[in-house]
Amino acid sequence: MAEGGLRERAKLQSISINGGLLQLQHELSTGDFVEIAFHTRSGAIHGMAEMLGPTRKFQSACYQPFRFIALGDDDHRKLRMALDSALDRTFLDPISENVRTPGF
Repeated sequence: MAEGGLRERAKLQSISINGGLLQLQHELSTGDFVEIAFHTRSGAIHGMAEMLGPTRKFQSACYQPFRFIALGDDDHRKLRMALDSALDRTFLDPISENVRTPGF
């Protein structure tokens, strides 16, 4: 939810412990404070964020980064768990496909 109570849907492109990148239909003002909510395997995460300057603009969308400015302890824990789980899948899944156990 953007400052002023306006609601905007966005697609989460990337996420880190400090913030992330959103794909939006319309650019938000740099410095706007927004409420961010998204779902992970660890559960729903809600927080407050500050919008940063857009990195790319297209006719039908723009990519705009944000930084978290407030996350509750439980939301921070769920975000950390989701990031750790994604990191484990990224590094372990390709290897596990190549590991073969001898057939007995």
